[in-house]
Amino acid sequence: MQFVSQIGGSVMNSLAYVGSLASLGGRAAYYTFVGPFQGKPLRLQRAVSQAMDVGVRALPILSLITFFIGLILALQSAYELRRFGAMNYVATAVAISMSRELGPLITAIVVIGRSGSAFAAEIGTMKVTEEIDALETMAISPIRFLVTPKFLAMIVMLPCLTIWANAMGILGGSLFGVAQADFTFGRYIQASLDSLLLRDIMTGLVKSVMFGITITAVGCQEGLDTGAGAEQVGRSTTRAVVMSIFLVVLVDLVFTCLFFFVSGS
Repeated sequence: MQFVSQIGGSVMNSLAYVGSLASLGGRAAYYTFVGPFQGKPLRLQRAVSQAMDVGVRALPILSLITFFIGLILALQSAYELRRFGAMNYVATAVAISMSRELGPLITAIVVIGRSGSAFAAEIGTMKVTEEIDALETMAISPIRFLVTPKFLAMIVMLPCLTIWANAMGILGGSLFGVAQADFTFGRYIQASLDSLLLRDIMTGLVKSVMFGITITAVGCQEGLDTGAGAEQVGRSTTRAVVMSIFLVVLVDLVFTCLFFFVSGS
């Protein structure tokens, strides 16, 4: 019975955690899309600054990683396709894999490491130094003041980063295609574009928006839940990274299943 009660307690805690994330994300969405029409203006300058941190400054490392991922995909695809004399499908395999799945997922993981952890550390430090309490004392909502700019920056920049990651992955695959699969660069790019449908690209972009919401909610929630002491900031940052990766993969699974059944019906 003790084992059963522990499982029940874990399930209840998990549901409570998901509920707190949904509440935080809902309030941030309210302040983003409804608040400006009710006299609660957005902090656009702060949102632009966050977008620079989340998006523009992530381009070098994201480009490098996704370029290599595209090259690895081409190598692994060619390893099997060569056995069937179908090397001309390397471009198709890389383009579809990147646009549907790996582009959004790798982008999300890179952003978690760079920005999700930073969100938790920033807000956690403010919680420890009682700056959050000071905002509430001045009747300023911490959600509107701190979370909303991050939320807006994430939902705008993550799809942009995903498109860039897809392009870099296809370029990485073209390196192998030109060197080993008898493609010209132009023919490889054309084969990649011909293999993609609008549905493939939109699938990745919808996922990226949901990943951005998840990363923002987890990072900010962990920061707001930080306990007293500098040590707790480190724990919150670590927990934010771990939980963000887990929930991003879970969201990816849910939306992949959803798109699979919708496209098959």
